Order: sequence, then C-alpha cells, then structure tokens
Amino acid sequence: MALRCGSVVTNSPKAAKLHPESESLSGLDRFFEITKRRSTVGREVRGGLVTFFAMAYIIALNPLIIGTAADKDGNLVSGQPMYTDAAMTVVDGAAVGQSIAMVAAATALVAGLLTLAMGIFGRFPIGLATGLGLNALVAYVLAPQMTWPQAMGLVVWEGIIIFVLVLTGFRTAVFKAIPKTLRTAISVGIGLFISFVGLVNAGVVRPAAGTPVELGISGSLVGWPIAIFVIGLFALIALHVMKVRGAMLISIIGATVLAVIVEAVAAIGPQAQDGSNPAGWSLNVPALSDFSLPDLGLIGRVDMIGAFFPEGTFSVTNFLALVILVFSLLLADFFDTMGTIVAVGSEGDLLDAHGMPPRTTEILMVDSLAAAAGGFGSVSSNTCYIESTAGVGEGARTGLASVVTGAAFLLAIFLSPLINMVPSEAAAPVLVFVGYLMISQVVDVDWADPEVGIPAFLTIILMPFSYSITVGIGAGFLAYVFIKLVKGHAKQVHPLMYLVAALFVVYFIQGAFLTWLS
Repeated sequence: MALRCGSVVTNSPKAAKLHPESESLSGLDRFFEITKRRSTVGREVRGGLVTFFAMAYIIALNPLIIGTAADKDGNLVSGQPMYTDAAMTVVDGAAVGQSIAMVAAATALVAGLLTLAMGIFGRFPIGLATGLGLNALVAYVLAPQMTWPQAMGLVVWEGIIIFVLVLTGFRTAVFKAIPKTLRTAISVGIGLFISFVGLVNAGVVRPAAGTPVELGISGSLVGWPIAIFVIGLFALIALHVMKVRGAMLISIIGATVLAVIVEAVAAIGPQAQDGSNPAGWSLNVPALSDFSLPDLGLIGRVDMIGAFFPEGTFSVTNFLALVILVFSLLLADFFDTMGTIVAVGSEGDLLDAHGMPPRTTEILMVDSLAAAAGGFGSVSSNTCYIESTAGVGEGARTGLASVVTGAAFLLAIFLSPLINMVPSEAAAPVLVFVGYLMISQVVDVDWADPEVGIPAFLTIILMPFSYSITVGIGAGFLAYVFIKLVKGHAKQVHPLMYLVAALFVVYFIQGAFLTWLS
C-alpha cells in the first residue's frame, strides 16, 4: 500500500478560502498539478531536499570511481597522466586530486540540469544522477580498452539509442507489456534493494570471511559511524510514528549535526581501502573541507568514433565486442529506469489503472537524454535514482520536488564542502526506512498462483542478493515466460515479453560472448 500524504483538496470556492495561498500560487499549482496530486508546496520542497540528501553521496562517490581510473594510455579522465613514471607504478597524487575535483563538479552540474529537466518536462518526483554500476562498467571495463573520450563516446551512443527507442514508442510499449504482478514485484524487490543499499552504505552489513555478508565488524556493531546510523534510524522511526512532518529531512540533518560533532571530537577519519580503520566513516567524512572554484573542464571531452577504429583501422571482432558492451549499458539503463519509475510511482500512488505513471513518454525521454548527457559531461550515464522514493515517502508527488532537488545539485557545485559533510551513515536510515514503506505492496501478489508467484519471488530476492535491479527484473521476466510456455499459455504472453526475454538471455551470457570474441 502506497504512502498517502494529505487529503484531496477540491477547487471549490470553499476550498479556496481554506487555502488562500492557492490563488497566488495558482500558476505553479496548475503547472505541477500540486493540488490534484494531493500535495502542497511545503511537502514538495521537503521531499525534494530529502531526495537530494539521499542522492548527494554520488557527488563524492562518482569521483572515486571515474576520477581515479586510468585509460589504456594511463591517463585520467582529466587528460593528465595518472602515473609519474613510465612503468605506471607511482601514482601522481596531485593529478588524481584534480581529476576527482573535476568529476565532482561535473557530476553535480549534469545531475542538477537533468533533474530540473525531469521536474519541468517529466513533472515527476524523481532525481537523476550518474548511475552506480554503470559508472563502474565505464571505468573498469571500457576505459582500460580505449581512451576516456572514446569510452564516454560509447556512453553517448547508448543514450542516443535509448532516445530513439522512446521516440519510436518501443520503450513505452515494453513498459505497458509487463504484467501488473511483475510490476508489483519490481517495487517490492526495489524496496528490499534500497534497504540493503542503506545498510551497506552505513557499514551495518559488510563482506565477511566465512559468509557472504555479516553484521557490522566481525558480527558486532562497532564504532561511532554505525552508532550515528542507529540513532538516526530510531529517531526517524519515532518521528514517523508520531506523525511529525519532515521526519526524514529532520533525521538526516540531525544525524549529520551529531556526526560532525563526533568527528570534531574523536577524529575518526574514513575507512581505508586497505581495510584499516574499519570503524571509520564509509563514504563521506562529516568535516568541512576547503572551498575552491569548480572546474568544469570535463564537459564535451567526447570522441564518438575513435573506439570503433582502434589504431586507425576497423576490426569486426572489436566492433562486436563494443556492441555487446554498449548493449549491456543500454539494457541495464533501460530496465533500471523502468523499475525505478514503477517504484516511485507506486510509492506515491501516482500510477493509473494500467500501472503507468503520468507523462510516461516525457519521463522516459528525459531519462534517455540523461544517458547521453552523462557521457557528454564525462561523468558516465545518468539515470533515475531509486533514492527518490525517500522524497516521495516525505510527501513529494510532483515535478516541483525534482526542481528543488535539481537546484540543490546546482548549488552543490559551489558548496560541495558542505554537501560532503553529510555522511552516508546519516542518509542511510532514510533508505532503510523506505524499504519498509515499499515492501507493504507484497500482499498484492497472488502467491498461491505459481505462474505469477514464482516470477515475482525471483524478481524480489535477486535484486538485493545480486545487488542489481536489472538482474532481478531479467530473472522475473525469464521465469514468467518459461512458466507460461510450460503451462501451454503462450498466447497469454505479450509478444514484446518474448523479445525482452530473449534480450535478457543475451545479457546474462554476455561474459561468454566476450570470452569467445577475445
């Protein structure tokens, strides 16, 4: 059951007297349909800020992935050599630092502009930024095989292809072809996934030696950062059950203030990549860093052709390998977005009788352009963020919330030291709590019917277990089509579902294709 904030307000004269501010904000209200979607300007602002704080970690995390990896020539995305020696063993710390700063500024800029576009054109409460997982594929798979501009050129191509699919109506048609039960399972699975992300970001769940994961450090909750998470989570629960407005935003700000005090007194520092200081802060250290003017020199460093002509010649083997890599980016982006839109729309009670959000085409168009814009900005493909459900949980229902989130990202270009003060341990309680809000929809699945229950089950469990929304969706689709065929109900499956299932088969065995090509 989706979380509903407020009651329906009519456009009657009596309602106008009860809400006189609607007259002065009538233009804004009509454009974003604030009253129609049972919201208020205050809720949209709070929801937009909560979404921003839940997403803000990407400003610090994306530079650590895109800004610290070298391409085939040993160069950083900034164009500077990563190493100071010919053997590529001594890292140039100053060059890496500059690269990180440039990626941070570009990440915030692209995210801000695209989220504004989503608010104004898509009019949907969802934020966009560099996609995690997608950026790792670009940094650790594409870049080592080519130059950074060439890698980003492939990202642009991926965005262009998705945009064409939207213009032809194919992407929307696939959206409509998915059975409603699978859409429900996607929302529930994403709820578990986002909770798992929050627990991992806070260090409450970590990799273990004897088991895949464990609680905290050696099975115990140790350290002030985890304590901040626990305090923030219980504070959020208390505020929610007492029906305090702005509970999520209050929780994030309060936990951040406490974290800053703790860091100032105890000087905990970050967790180190070598495993030392495991009780440190996992992503952002809640301390004020130095201010500096943003460097946006990464914008436009794109080579759209070079990757297809290594060493100036065309190779069929190289071309096929690139096609598979671009296909992987495209499929992950395609279905991550679909799952995120369904989850956000379901949580905000914004889906119609067919399970479709309002202005679906416009939403998908902005998301498609986001992929290309991320490549053009040299920050990797941008996509819709599931953390937006945090803002919806706070009451966001319209594109105005996205405008607030986008404006906050643009402001973060200049105020990154302040934004980086918010540690993941302060934002993670909101992500965990959103899982509770979303999992309630699990009762809408007919578990007694294996034709829908088994695909729903695989969708739900594989999202958190594989740490991938796309994998969960793919497994559910394949199971659904397979069971229908086994039961002799092939005609009940939409033709596009067969096509998508075939594409997912290719997606799941892409590693074998790449091995064969190499």
